[in-house]
Amino acid sequence: MPVWTSSGLSDETQAGREELMTQMPPGAGSPRRTPRIAANPIPYWYRDGKADKSKEVFDQAFADFADIGFTAVKADVPEGMSATEYADWISSYGLAPSLSLFSSPFDETIDIADEVERAKRFAADQVALGLDRTMVSSMAIPARMVQPAVGADFDKDRFALAVENCGIICQVLQGEGLRPLHHSHVGGVFEIEDEIVQLLDTLGPDIIGVGPDTGHLQWAGLDPAAFIRRYADRIGGIHIKDCFPDYLDHTDERSYHGLAETKRLWAEPGRGVVDFDAVLRALPADYDGDLMIEIDEPSVESRYESHRIAFEWAQHGLAPLTA
Repeated sequence: MPVWTSSGLSDETQAGREELMTQMPPGAGSPRRTPRIAANPIPYWYRDGKADKSKEVFDQAFADFADIGFTAVKADVPEGMSATEYADWISSYGLAPSLSLFSSPFDETIDIADEVERAKRFAADQVALGLDRTMVSSMAIPARMVQPAVGADFDKDRFALAVENCGIICQVLQGEGLRPLHHSHVGGVFEIEDEIVQLLDTLGPDIIGVGPDTGHLQWAGLDPAAFIRRYADRIGGIHIKDCFPDYLDHTDERSYHGLAETKRLWAEPGRGVVDFDAVLRALPADYDGDLMIEIDEPSVESRYESHRIAFEWAQHGLAPLTA
């Protein structure tokens, strides 16, 4: 059983953080005030419906990001690697750790006791890396992967259990030193507006903040800027994601992955329909989270070129927050 310190962190977590802080440059663990443009390497490790989180895959992503000009990357510590080793690894590319994500189905398919332990391990790594917040997301209901973005196969008992389990995990993450931010995801149990709002309003701001994904909100039929304005006082992070208009009317019968494979679902930021000027205006004036560029499936053939396009756009598109 962990013994809590005056910092609110367990002994194990606090010790890991102190060890890493001695090896990081001065100021690396300080609270961030100016948002950074970060990148998520998801299109590198998830290809053709298969995940490959090998070192070689991440080395290529990190090399590309560094060459393009990114300075921060989603903190995804591989199994068997310590937070210190991970920090050293990405630092060798000139990258710093940025906002990560804890994902769970939160439904009847999980053992909540196991998820609690997994959340504690996840939080220990994140806090040791100097991070103070994380996104929390739900994936994936099979019926919603087949028929995405319309709230397919809703079950009120499953939903109630998922809300309860999400609340438990959020409290665990808080106890370990991380501020949890809900990140809605097409395919998950909190997919469409009614479900997202019910989760956030049921748990309340003391339990869960908000970390919107502009692309997933748009695909699920929400106005990202309006949603962000509604929950502006709870926003702690954001995924900058865009989508093309082709499938937003939800009439195409292809699956989640079938639509993504067309390369006409996800767009590089600025090339789709998300109104990022409105999104930036909707963020709170004191927003201090990172701006995570996320392109699940590049619309161009080269992953490097996709992220170069995104970074080039971000230099002016996100300048109001990063200047």
